[in-house]
Amino acid sequence: MMYSIIDIETTGPGNKITEISIFNYDGNQIVDEFTSLVNPQIPIPNFITALTGIDDDMVADAPLFSGISDRVSAMTEASIFVAHNVNFDYNIIKSEFKALNQVFNRKKLCTIRLARKLMPGYPSYSLGKLCKQLDIEIVGRHRAKGDAQATVVLFEMLLNTPDSETVFTQFLKRNSKEATLPSALPKAVFEALPEAAGIYKFKNKKGKIIYVGKAKNIKKRVLSHFYDTTEKEMNLCRETADIDFEPSGSELVALLMEDAAIKHHYPQYNVLSKRPIRGYGVFMYQDRNNVMHLAFNALKKAPNPLIVFYSITACRQFLEQLCLKFDLCPKYCHLQENVESCSHYKIKNCKGVCKQEESVALYNLRVKDAMTYIKSQSQNIILKSSGRYETEEGFVWVKDGVYQGYGFVDKTATIMHTSDLEPYLIPQKDNIDVQKIIRQHMAKQDAKVLMPQESNLE
Repeated sequence: MMYSIIDIETTGPGNKITEISIFNYDGNQIVDEFTSLVNPQIPIPNFITALTGIDDDMVADAPLFSGISDRVSAMTEASIFVAHNVNFDYNIIKSEFKALNQVFNRKKLCTIRLARKLMPGYPSYSLGKLCKQLDIEIVGRHRAKGDAQATVVLFEMLLNTPDSETVFTQFLKRNSKEATLPSALPKAVFEALPEAAGIYKFKNKKGKIIYVGKAKNIKKRVLSHFYDTTEKEMNLCRETADIDFEPSGSELVALLMEDAAIKHHYPQYNVLSKRPIRGYGVFMYQDRNNVMHLAFNALKKAPNPLIVFYSITACRQFLEQLCLKFDLCPKYCHLQENVESCSHYKIKNCKGVCKQEESVALYNLRVKDAMTYIKSQSQNIILKSSGRYETEEGFVWVKDGVYQGYGFVDKTATIMHTSDLEPYLIPQKDNIDVQKIIRQHMAKQDAKVLMPQESNLE
């Protein structure tokens, strides 16, 4: 059996190859070798140069990958692709071939995973530290040839360990999970993941949460990350050393849990839902002339809000609709400031309270009607969901249009009124993202909605 033991150096950001080294090994000796610098056609960052010693001048006259692709393809065509953290090297080379409209598919083996299985107990399995522990000399660390030569020696040691044939065969199976897991992630951690709805948190070696996701099937969704060859997913998997999870019982609660976790931890690989959300409340107050005003402000400055929005634009649009629907004054709805009387470009149906052409009492009656309408728009609902276990049920609580949180209730508990759910509530913060999640869920035909007057969750 032939093995192509490979190492590449890259630009870091962009993951373009700057150097490649291949040693073809037949199980006894090296039978072919190829090493070359590669022009990545993008600048090499200073921190990469500091690590590898490869700079822009060194690769200026080097061949493009297209110039060496035939050699790389021929050397690896009838062999098994081997590397330390194989998915990194393999996926980058595969991407280079894809850019040339060529398909690159090879069986592969990872010396990190093989070492973890065949040589357990070492504190670190990074190439440098593992080679030091095994007395393998690296001549030219962080250069393709030096690292590839050291990997050849390591690979030979792995071949000669007891049970190597069984382990190699297992790892070469096309659907072997061992062959797809991140190199720093213990198999036991992955196997402990449930095939149930919930959220999962990828952690790096320092225990820091670097990504949060949700899934109907946690184990299946996590595994899909390891098959993804996009640059972001490859970098995420390289850093992943541990995975935590939290069951939710339902996709709805998983979505809400995911949003809260992202906003709390700000993981580096999550892009959506990180932005801080400001809430704005519409409220009523009376001035010294007893005119009832409808105004809006940040939630902290909005006493007893009638309804909550998550943008000033949404507040203004809602108040404009109220003005049109109930013949209210734009001035007293704070759509115009510092004016004697209203002159709104869009709203022309004010009956003149701002010009003393209508009595305050009559105007206030329409404001009260508007407030009744607002309260009818502020829904009080409980959304029923599956529990995390067969013995419980889940719920999501919206009170006066504001998301309160979610919770889980034992099926044997007696719930006569919504107040009976309060001890089971896990309080959460409301924001525009969770409002969207809840609205979309309620729009589904199969959404199970319980109004507060219902006596229990049965």
